[in-house]
Amino acid sequence: MLITDVEVEGHGRVDVRLGGGRVVGIGRRRAGRGDVDGRGGALLVGLHDHHVHLAALAAEAASVRVGPRDVRDREGLVAALRRGAPGEWVRAVDYHESAAGELDRWMLDDFVPDRPVRVQHRSGALWVWNSAALRAVGLDGGGDGRFWREDERLRGFAPPVRLDLRGVGARAAAYGITGFTNADPQPGEGLADLLSVLPQRLVVMGLGDAPLKFLLDDATLPTPDELAASMAAARPRPVAVHCVTRVQLLVTLLALDEAGPVAGDRIEHGSVIPAETLSWLARLGVTVVTQPHFPVERGREYATDVDPDDQAHLYRCRSLAEAGIPLAAGTDAPYGSADPWAVMRAAAERSGGEGVDRRAALDLFAGEPQHPSRVRKVAVGSVADLCLLHVPLKEALDLMSADVVRATFVGGQRITPQE
Repeated sequence: MLITDVEVEGHGRVDVRLGGGRVVGIGRRRAGRGDVDGRGGALLVGLHDHHVHLAALAAEAASVRVGPRDVRDREGLVAALRRGAPGEWVRAVDYHESAAGELDRWMLDDFVPDRPVRVQHRSGALWVWNSAALRAVGLDGGGDGRFWREDERLRGFAPPVRLDLRGVGARAAAYGITGFTNADPQPGEGLADLLSVLPQRLVVMGLGDAPLKFLLDDATLPTPDELAASMAAARPRPVAVHCVTRVQLLVTLLALDEAGPVAGDRIEHGSVIPAETLSWLARLGVTVVTQPHFPVERGREYATDVDPDDQAHLYRCRSLAEAGIPLAAGTDAPYGSADPWAVMRAAAERSGGEGVDRRAALDLFAGEPQHPSRVRKVAVGSVADLCLLHVPLKEALDLMSADVVRATFVGGQRITPQE
């Protein structure tokens, strides 16, 4: 394939030839037609979403959204849960306590008595089922219907949900995404086969040589020695540790000190990173894969939910980069926006001194799949996972919108519709 008249960093406006899944030539523009006329738009490496939950994202199309942007109060929640035919299962997602407080089975029974209902908290960590749902699958043992971190168990009871994976792949291609890192802590049997319909490249945590994910919760937190032993048992494989609180981060850093870091180790989220830990993180060389859009999307909730002592340390970006800490980003979709350009805008426009320049924001999604902070470049010999824009790079960075994406290529094959 020959892509003519594109802007490639370090080369200016050139023609780019692809072959065998790689970039095989970058040269000056010549007269004549190619397979794709770039019209002076930038040709970039394809974006990689370094932290996403693909099966949950695919299930979203069959779910009722009840997040803070969708329902504001109890009445709105009840109305959303009652949509649809009586007797049909309702799968609701993105719930936050600001609508109606903490849910349990009896509250849901009061809201919706005539059909099975299950509601997922916006953190993704908690499901709440009503009595009709519990009875329908034989789980009515008298509990409160609240299931914390029990996705693997519930998977065997919950009714099947239509997974719109082809839709996920198509929408991601329109964003310029050529790869995903699926970050489920316990990938279900057959997940890799299920996700294989996606046209993007895949890294699935827990499978193959991908990082092994450790999911930490404060209530069941291991000691640093215990976590270090688990890390050591996984070596030489890298680990990815879910850290959303101050104490989870501290335990992880102590464990990494004891076990010894390896290339590819990651901190997922880094929701709360106290300033005094920055030099520690830099010394370990561990990559932080963050979500700089969360303070924008969840600002109202964070103002009341997050301890005041932690407010200044939420989802750091610029301070991590300035401290020399390897940095990348993931959308965490469906628990955050699936649009990486929205994440980039949030990273660039952050207040409180955490905003990064717009090029650095783009680079958060330009890293190698296995080493997210190593930024890829369009070069002869590089893998032809590419994103062609309608406009030059400077204009794209000013706009920072998915509207600038014109075509997406994986291994030199176009995965967006032909014009």
